[in-house]
Amino acid sequence: MGQKQFFFFAKAALTSTLVLIFVGAIVRVTGAGMGCPDWPTCWGCLIPPTQVEQVEFEKLDIAKFQRKAARLGRDPQTISVDTLRAEFNPRHVWTEFINRLFSLPVGLFSLLTFVWSFGQRSRRPALFFASFLALLLVLINAWMGARVVYSGLAPGVLTLHMAMAFLLILVQTWIVWQSADTRWHPSFGDRFPIRRLRLVVGTLFLIVMAEGIMGSQVRELTDAMSKHLSTPRNEWGHALEHSWLYLTHRSFSWLILLMATYAWSLSHRERNSPMHPCEKLVLGIVLMQMVLGVVMSQIHIYGWVQVLHVGLAASLVSSNFFWLLGLGSRPR
Repeated sequence: MGQKQFFFFAKAALTSTLVLIFVGAIVRVTGAGMGCPDWPTCWGCLIPPTQVEQVEFEKLDIAKFQRKAARLGRDPQTISVDTLRAEFNPRHVWTEFINRLFSLPVGLFSLLTFVWSFGQRSRRPALFFASFLALLLVLINAWMGARVVYSGLAPGVLTLHMAMAFLLILVQTWIVWQSADTRWHPSFGDRFPIRRLRLVVGTLFLIVMAEGIMGSQVRELTDAMSKHLSTPRNEWGHALEHSWLYLTHRSFSWLILLMATYAWSLSHRERNSPMHPCEKLVLGIVLMQMVLGVVMSQIHIYGWVQVLHVGLAASLVSSNFFWLLGLGSRPR
């Protein structure tokens, strides 16, 4: 029973993390990162207000808001009750609050995974240390999320936050794979080129990771456009054409498509077992990402497309890594 509960908590932690990345992307796209300017309350309330009249501004720590404004590069003297009242946006408030609510399952299931890992520490110590690392990364990412907002989306901070999120996903995926009753391991014929498939899937994994980091940097470029330039959203694609980073990111997507297609077709040869969902997911997500990329580059950078693009990138990292783990494992 303990093993099954551990496996359930591990899967729940990974799933909730992937869901949170989707929700976090919504916060970024809508510009709701400062919807709740204080923490752990939101505008001084445990339950966020829906109207500005419900905010008791006289009870807010204005000095705290002024210090935060200084960190964001604003003149702290411009922060007053009147400016805060003018900046109140109920849609942003509840978008950010819902994001906070979705972060709770991540912390809860990561904590439960770590607690249940104590029963594994003597027999499988690697699971215990991985569970501790996952919980530590959850706390670090929570802190990094606050830094993203407080820094005013400073260059590099978002990329580092995304890199840490990818690292958390990798650790959680490894825990799920390790804690299964029967680890997945594809079965092929005796003449199947297993080493070649491992090399292709491993190379694909490295390129996907690099593409994800570059994608975060491209997001920093679009953030700068929305904050400092008067360029409308429908012209962002043309503006990005002048960035070597964006052009590299776009070119890498074709390499990923080629590698994923080759790995998927290679995996069909002389197969003695059905394909695992993670193998199908890799190619499916890559194809979806290509469609979303074409929409953003040729039609319009829609907010909902950006959300799907970011969330699917995290799911691709997890499924690609799971596939790689299966190819390197041995039946037990």
